[in-house]
Amino acid sequence: MGTHPRIAFIGGGSMATALISGLVKQGFGAQHLHVVEPFEAARDNLRRSFGIDAACEADDALSTCDLLVWAVKPQQFEQAALAAGRFAQQALHLSVAAGIPVQVLSGWLQTPRVVRAMPNTPALIGQGMTGLYAPPNVSADDRTRIEQLLSSTGRCLWVEKEALIDAVTAVSGSGPAYVFYWMESMLAAGLEMGLTPEQARTLTLGTMEGAAALAAASSDDLATLRERVTSKGGTTFAALNSMMDQGLQPAIVRAMWAAHRRAGEMSQEFGASQG
Repeated sequence: MGTHPRIAFIGGGSMATALISGLVKQGFGAQHLHVVEPFEAARDNLRRSFGIDAACEADDALSTCDLLVWAVKPQQFEQAALAAGRFAQQALHLSVAAGIPVQVLSGWLQTPRVVRAMPNTPALIGQGMTGLYAPPNVSADDRTRIEQLLSSTGRCLWVEKEALIDAVTAVSGSGPAYVFYWMESMLAAGLEMGLTPEQARTLTLGTMEGAAALAAASSDDLATLRERVTSKGGTTFAALNSMMDQGLQPAIVRAMWAAHRRAGEMSQEFGASQG
């Protein structure tokens, strides 16, 4: 980021810690970072891990920060914004709180310079996928600043309409849980077939990792990759026919639409609370 801006985190939990760790690897020192975290255990962890003396509440130190990252639970956001927003109305704001529309965030923070992010948990190991939305008043330079901040957590994707953040939530935000559930099922089947827990876990993790890497490296679509593994009358053919007979794909699509609807409901709930 060139000369390092000062970045503040409102909330010092796991997502903030992942971002701070990435910034430290980029060369940020404790003097460039400020954290507001009410829980003493979380403040102690930040001090031990990064040498950051986090504040227990918002204060005028926020007025020197160029970027504020809002890593608080959605239900706590309004109260936190009322306490901290008045100190940083000139800053750029990044919210990783689910379900709160930009219009509501801008009202709470008293600024139009607000970007919404929907990260996912692999960001904690630098393998995340984050969806981003910024209203037209957020500049290209501000977008670049957000991308640089998130670069250590994995990949980013901008969407052109805020409503598409609900789709991002359904596909990638909640997506790791779908993958973990699938892996749980594979592991359980392996155990039933006589593998040890260690063997079933190793085979499941290795298969998922390898398949994802192959898909990412290939120019072929997913259907083609699937067909290459599937010989008519063979073992994969038998397994896929069983899945199709049980309507697995439509069930997955319905489940993701359920996540999409819930994301929209959350946005409406927060919007209605401001009406």
